[in-house]
Amino acid sequence: MTHARTDLLLRADRGGVATLTLNRPERFNALSDALLAALGEEFGRLAAEEDVRCVVLGASGRAFSAGHDLREMRAHEDEARHRALFERCSAVMRAIRGCPVPVIAAVQGIATAAGCQLVAACDLAVAAESARFAVSGIDVGLFCSTPAVALTRAVPVKAAFDLLMTGRFIDAPEALRLGLVNRVVPEEALDRAAADYAAVIAAKSPAAVRLGKRLVYEQQAMGLAEAYRHAGDAMARNMAEPDAVAGIDAFLARSGSRQGLR
Repeated sequence: MTHARTDLLLRADRGGVATLTLNRPERFNALSDALLAALGEEFGRLAAEEDVRCVVLGASGRAFSAGHDLREMRAHEDEARHRALFERCSAVMRAIRGCPVPVIAAVQGIATAAGCQLVAACDLAVAAESARFAVSGIDVGLFCSTPAVALTRAVPVKAAFDLLMTGRFIDAPEALRLGLVNRVVPEEALDRAAADYAAVIAAKSPAAVRLGKRLVYEQQAMGLAEAYRHAGDAMARNMAEPDAVAGIDAFLARSGSRQGLR
């Protein structure tokens, strides 16, 4: 078991799963400059750790994250400082996407503005039944521009536009229907559900999981023909991996045939 190097972000490892916990419960886990720095540093370390097979990103207290720390932001009127803050936040979101293994958000309470962005940036998400989501900057005259980047890539554009323009909150079942989260569970089952989800992924071939995450996002930026060429190359490389060779041979031995996967 290991721990992150700051009280703002906790880390525990078990069975190939690294669990990160946002730890500013008194501020509803608002993404301060220091917390964003801690997240960026931790995802940088995770990218180099071959024994990590999945990451769970959760939060302590009653909320997942209330977004940027507006009190901290208002204390500094310097536009250059604000630009640096948003770039730091964007770098964290890109680091989640660039993390070689899947990242699962475990969401309780509210996930608003950049907190909702954090959920949308993760590869998968489990939400407690009581969780609520919003990109409500519009209500205080601040369009959620950077959250819009992750949100429009996670849910249909018209749904994202609705949330961004109205600032309305949606509950966990609606977030599930829109595709912002993958599963909704009772409040008391959230930690176990996220851990079980991660354990399923951690039990799969590490090579296939890492290749698969990279391939899914790379092909999204390509035209159809290029995407299929790229995916075919990826599958050919994957077929040569020891895990795939052993797995396919074991499957064929069990099935007693040389037929394809069923």
